Amino acid sequence: MIEEAELKSYLSTSGAFLEGHFRLSSGLHSPNYVQCAQALKNPVWAGKMGAALAAAWKGPGPDLILSPAMGGLIIGHEVARAFGVDFIFTERENSVMTLRRGFSLPKGARLLIVEDVITTGKSTLETSASAAAAGAETVGALSVINRMGEKTLPFPFISLLKLDLTAYRPENCPLCRDGVPVLKPGSRIFA
Repeated sequence: MIEEAELKSYLSTSGAFLEGHFRLSSGLHSPNYVQCAQALKNPVWAGKMGAALAAAWKGPGPDLILSPAMGGLIIGHEVARAFGVDFIFTERENSVMTLRRGFSLPKGARLLIVEDVITTGKSTLETSASAAAAGAETVGALSVINRMGEKTLPFPFISLLKLDLTAYRPENCPLCRDGVPVLKPGSRIFA
């Protein structure tokens, strides 16, 4: 297991904690951003985080791990390694989360959805819907960072670190009002 203070220290020294004015994948704005790609670029730490998430899971054993691209790719792979199961991922195609690249889900497969950061749960829910359409069952979700605040998911959810970072709807964003340029560091493309 990774202690919270140790993880926070690593995220800071890896350059994963950013400050500025960011448009999150959820569409919300925030003065803080966690760029987990900076933390996951280190294979030793990625493996430690994946093993810690797998160890924290107390629900039914998964048949496979499913992650939404891009953010969930590395950590999803590492969680799958820890469980000793296959890893596949979804991608957006015409704005819909879908299985591509020849991936398929066996009917009745139990899966965990794994992401780097969950803010609103939108990608997780879209990935779960894609799995359900294929006849698989989402038994839970795991993430390195939980930014959901008081929001919940319709299945068990475990993260290594809960961060209650400030987020604003764009029309209420004081950074926008102050003219601070907004950056979009995430992977979701906006129309």
